[in-house]
Amino acid sequence: MHPAFAVGLVFAGCCSNVVFLELLARKHPGCGNIVTFAQFLFIAVEGFLFEADLGRKRPAIPIRYYGAMVAMFFTVSVVNNYALNLNIAMPLHMIFRSGSLIANMILGIIILKKRYSIFKYTSIALVSVGIFICTFMSAKQVTSQSSSSENDGFQAFAWWLLGIGALTFALLMSARMGIFQETLYRQFGKHSKEALFYNHALPLPGFIFLASDIYDHAVLFNKSELYQVPVVGVTVPIMWFYLFMNVITQYVCIRGVFTLTTECTSLTVTLVVTLRKFVSLIFSILYFRNPFTLWHWLGTVFVFLGTLMYTEVWSNLGPPKGQPPKEDKRN
Repeated sequence: MHPAFAVGLVFAGCCSNVVFLELLARKHPGCGNIVTFAQFLFIAVEGFLFEADLGRKRPAIPIRYYGAMVAMFFTVSVVNNYALNLNIAMPLHMIFRSGSLIANMILGIIILKKRYSIFKYTSIALVSVGIFICTFMSAKQVTSQSSSSENDGFQAFAWWLLGIGALTFALLMSARMGIFQETLYRQFGKHSKEALFYNHALPLPGFIFLASDIYDHAVLFNKSELYQVPVVGVTVPIMWFYLFMNVITQYVCIRGVFTLTTECTSLTVTLVVTLRKFVSLIFSILYFRNPFTLWHWLGTVFVFLGTLMYTEVWSNLGPPKGQPPKEDKRN
């Protein structure tokens, strides 16, 4: 697959996925569990058919190593989606998750004993300041938009604070999972499609503990207004249509990122994903008219500028080190 087509998949899949997730969360803020279950089920079925060959293909990485990875991946996915039910707006949700570089650096220093250049420490400081600004301004909005009752205001702020804690926990857990996955790939080789399948298939029994919540939201989805799907002409409850589109776009997004990792350098992948997050953020603000002040914009600029600095994109735009620039053959 051509890299340009993979980039198109990432932007089309991931950006549209955010739109359908926000449509779901705006109508039923607590629907994170049913969304996560649907995404896991779809990718697990697809992987069982095409990657695991109906269970006949033995995994390259022993199953026991997937246990810890799956536990972390399942926890991160559930906590991230559930945070939307804790007074966390979608723009703040996206900005906060863009701070993964901070978590990766912190755990890299602690676990892998890594050391970084001053340039990278500066970029992480920018990301940290940007997230702090957006978080602080969102906290002010939560308290100001809540009821005039002092108890209601405190309760709204307490739920928001819990949501920030959940996002922080998911951020650190995701970074730890990345380090663990990197260690496995170094030992057994890179098997991204296999890891994608097992990360989604093995956690499925865990949704039994969330069955009651998933069933309740399925009932709510059935009661939503009817919607006639274009082209097909089938009429379904609109929430099920949003969920179906969210699952499909999530799959397109993940496959696009996977293709990029096999066709492009890690720098290119990081840059594309960063730009995708920025486009998703801007679209969410403009289309859904999410409250976003000048301070939010400043924080956003810090986050993405720090991310680009961390990838050292400017120093990598020229020819590789030790390779002279190509001559102009037109003369």
